Amino acid sequence: MKIALIGASGFIGQHILQEAISRQHQVTALVRDTSKIPQHASVSTKTLDSHNSAAVTAAFAGHDAAIISFHYLNVDFQALINAVKASGIKRLLVVGGAGSLEVAPGLRVIDTPDFPEEWKAIAQAAIGFLDALRAEKNLDWVYVSPSAFIEPGQRTGKFRIGSEQLLVDEKGESRISNQDFAVAVIDELEQQQHRQQRFTVGY
Repeated sequence: MKIALIGASGFIGQHILQEAISRQHQVTALVRDTSKIPQHASVSTKTLDSHNSAAVTAAFAGHDAAIISFHYLNVDFQALINAVKASGIKRLLVVGGAGSLEVAPGLRVIDTPDFPEEWKAIAQAAIGFLDALRAEKNLDWVYVSPSAFIEPGQRTGKFRIGSEQLLVDEKGESRISNQDFAVAVIDELEQQQHRQQRFTVGY
């Protein structure tokens, strides 16, 4: 596929980029600083201001799918969604957060007493993007939430897929490696198991 990836040099985006090119996809890496993207025959790199709707539309045009992976603070989500739709892109995958997942019926991760205060603004922004997507009926979107803890580790290819509830392992821990999260993201682009839905990934 021809994939447009916003945030290709980011904490999660860089692993999505590597996973995509390892499967022979063609990726347009859309970033603020092109020097952070390693050269590869399957990667073309472009500078993008993701707050510029016209630029987003132009950057996405001609691609089969788009992935957005960056911090969503101060983003006009409706303008971004409209820009995606105007580009003619067929499928949008958004990397979100874990804050909106439920740990008990009606109790989200962000609402628990132990949720770090310094993460709340970013978590609320990610929830805002999910809410905007859920109101959108004319776009083939998917929103992917990681586990509570996501950090660089191993690419095992072994993980679980959930829906609205936080996934925890037998030790009560909720975690996923950046590498395995990237596997799940590209699996979803290839297999299209979810439409206008959120899903989550964890061990």
